[in-house]
Amino acid sequence: MVIVTDAESKYRVWQNYCKIKINTHLMKKSILSLMLAAGAMAACQNQSPEQKIDSLATAPDTVATNNKSCYSLTKNRDTISLSMVRVGNAVTGTLDIAFYQKDKNTGTIAGLIKGDTIIADYTFMSEGGTSVREIAFVKKGDQLADCYGPSQEKNGKTVFTNPGNLKADDYTVLSPIQCK
Repeated sequence: MVIVTDAESKYRVWQNYCKIKINTHLMKKSILSLMLAAGAMAACQNQSPEQKIDSLATAPDTVATNNKSCYSLTKNRDTISLSMVRVGNAVTGTLDIAFYQKDKNTGTIAGLIKGDTIIADYTFMSEGGTSVREIAFVKKGDQLADCYGPSQEKNGKTVFTNPGNLKADDYTVLSPIQCK
């Protein structure tokens, strides 16, 4: 035990004590985080191939290869193609939109499936720049209908103002296709 008599020395000892306590606390949190991460990784690696495939759930009623689902629309001179991978409620993939006499949009989606609706961020190239907007599709039988609703610009992204009140567009209904 250290006995300190003057105020400045007491202050320095107190500062060192606090630093040690904070560092010890941070180290304990770091070790705990590492242990949890290692446990999660070990649990995933210990799954059999069948369990891994079962955990990659695909959307029901779609044509799928492994955990990938693909949809397409060709109407008049307009085309849309959607290729997505579903893991649990998360979905990622690519979406290409080419409406006749308009710039083609090519990009990626990342979002969630909530009930029968997919809501995702669509990051795409158009007119020489990158844009991000929220998109939505609702399941109608084995098809996906594009949804629309009021939206606004928020933090550089176009988002729906009321995602719970979207309307399905009868023109842009995508049908399942065999994935390439």
